[in-house]
Amino acid sequence: MAFFKKLKDRLFNSSSKIEEGIDAIVEEGGSAEPGTDAAPAPPPAAPEPPSADPEPVIPRSSPEPLPPEALEEIVAPEPEPEPEAEAPARPGLLGRLMGREAAAPVVRRVLDDEMLESLEELLITADLGVETAVRVTANIAEDLYGKRVSTEEIKRALAAEVARIMEPVARPLPLYPSRPQVVLVVGVNGSGKTTTIGKLASQFRAAGKNVVIAAGDTFRAAAVEQLQVWGERAGVPVLTAPEGSDPASLAFDALGKAQADGADLLLIDTAGRLQNRADLMEELAKIVRVIRKKDPDAPHNTLLVLDATTGQNGLSQVKTFQQLADVSGLVMTKLDGTAKGGVLVALADRFGLPIHAIGVGEQIDDLAPFDPQEFADALVGVSR
Repeated sequence: MAFFKKLKDRLFNSSSKIEEGIDAIVEEGGSAEPGTDAAPAPPPAAPEPPSADPEPVIPRSSPEPLPPEALEEIVAPEPEPEPEAEAPARPGLLGRLMGREAAAPVVRRVLDDEMLESLEELLITADLGVETAVRVTANIAEDLYGKRVSTEEIKRALAAEVARIMEPVARPLPLYPSRPQVVLVVGVNGSGKTTTIGKLASQFRAAGKNVVIAAGDTFRAAAVEQLQVWGERAGVPVLTAPEGSDPASLAFDALGKAQADGADLLLIDTAGRLQNRADLMEELAKIVRVIRKKDPDAPHNTLLVLDATTGQNGLSQVKTFQQLADVSGLVMTKLDGTAKGGVLVALADRFGLPIHAIGVGEQIDDLAPFDPQEFADALVGVSR
């Protein structure tokens, strides 16, 4: 699918780093074997029929046809009329992913304690964290310890283990019969909350939901203006208050209006907060207390938007926001930045909070439901 291709492209720095690291680890203590042992490149997969998913909460975008120039990049051009000539092999990562080097000698190394330690260090540098890295390598060792393994075998084992960790947390944002369903969106400064709310509103609206946005970041005029732009684009009303107003009061009024209008969803933006600022965090707790005066069950969802570039600091953010705002799910943004992406694995392993969506850019279709296998393959650099 187009989003998966984009995800792999955006995570290229991460996947190439992990792949190069595994290459170096295997080659350091390994030896070459004839290429006949290498697994042949799989044939192109037939297009998958449309899945019969339930009502989309964050709808997947339709597959995008590849432009001619992309096809030229992926498929080597036919040579001049030479009947038996084959397309030349591509060097580098793309060539390996396309199976062009299947006939080359394969380097294998015995998976021993020294190799496991090197793999742990590699995963720690990829932001999986110490505990998760140790657990992942231990699970890989259960099946492969003492065997001679290749880079491809280690990559696939690693991708399978990452997908296993992520599978339980890959859940769409639940929809409840309560109307309006109140979704409180929280996070630190610059995490991408405002953009995420705009994308969610647009996609919910496209799914036929009546959506209202409350611009609760009353301290930053740019955030209100940005939400208003998204609201106009999606045809969603944005409720605002004068700059510097009490955000809890705005949230209270917005909930009343959403109830009166029969809205399906109320998305409440909040000011960016540093988790070590007690006064700002208390203000967030106040918003929760105030809206519960109108609806004791609100907010029905509290989404924590995390910036992937924060790395392991994301763990402390989740812990703090979970204590103060009862976080119910995560959205990870900026996977197109400099992040190594592995922090998402550490978060899933430690907290087990649902991951509803991931973002890899600024366009409306750059926010999509979280798919654990696609993410694992993109993170490690596996092509299927």
